[in-house]
Amino acid sequence: MLQTSLIGLFFGTVGTTIGGLIGIISKRNSNKFISFVLSFASGLMLSIVCFNLIPEAIEISNIYRAILGISLGVAVMILCDIVVKNIFSQKEQQKDVSIKKNYNSLIKTGIIITLGIALHNIPEGLAIGSGFETSTKLGLSLAIAICMHDIPEG
Repeated sequence: MLQTSLIGLFFGTVGTTIGGLIGIISKRNSNKFISFVLSFASGLMLSIVCFNLIPEAIEISNIYRAILGISLGVAVMILCDIVVKNIFSQKEQQKDVSIKKNYNSLIKTGIIITLGIALHNIPEGLAIGSGFETSTKLGLSLAIAICMHDIPEG
């Protein structure tokens, strides 16, 4: 159990770390680059959800539980967005500078993505653990796939 947990932790953090390092090393602070990276990561995640996770969830259970899970996930992200916007709107009332608004917008996006990734890593860990329960080969292949999937998140 400890070994499975450590392997899941390793692969779950390595992909995100690699992506973060790529972002730091590239040192491109332009809005075009940030927009491209966010769009690429969003497109990748959306395609994984639409073409892999939702059909598998429906196959394992039923469409109603899949819709319930999707709805709960959307509700949690909306709640995170509201909380972060409320925190930053209080700070923006104190300082009304247009440059700060653009910067604060990027910080809000970063915080919301960070919260989403943190919540998203819980089922990833469960998937890796379940894979190792089935077989070591399946567990390792899931861990490597999740690691690759986490690079754009970083």
